Amino acid sequence: MNPGKSEMRQALGHFATGVTVVTARAETGQAVAMTVSSFAGVSLDPPLVLWCAQRGIGPFSAFAAASHFAVHVLHAGQVETAMHFAQDIEEKFNGVETRQGIAGLPLLADCAACFQCGVERCIEGGDHLILMGRVLAVDCRDAEPLVFHGGRLGTFTAV
Repeated sequence: MNPGKSEMRQALGHFATGVTVVTARAETGQAVAMTVSSFAGVSLDPPLVLWCAQRGIGPFSAFAAASHFAVHVLHAGQVETAMHFAQDIEEKFNGVETRQGIAGLPLLADCAACFQCGVERCIEGGDHLILMGRVLAVDCRDAEPLVFHGGRLGTFTAV
């Protein structure tokens, strides 16, 4: 018997993940972004990562058509950043400090890590589109991670 959406959501909520903000440029040149917890490394050689874009979210079509994207891994002090980019608002970048990356990617300041990627492949995945990217540049620094678990944001405690 297949589980329903609420059962899947509840079960997946038991898996703690990091929190990221993915950015890109729409074909119009407008910067787009969304908060994402479905991010993973795929390969070290070649360097590949993936993330999943939910259909029906405002900037979905811009991400589906983009040639490049950047994944920003958030640190524990960036709860407001995660919440801001999770909102369904038009001008997500008003008042947000950015710099320009590869192919004009809008890059957020002060993240734990940033992966600038060229789209390698898009794979249909039910109500999501899986975007695999070849990492073209990476920046990282030591920082306590922001974690998503059970529908809430928090921090990591080592044992």
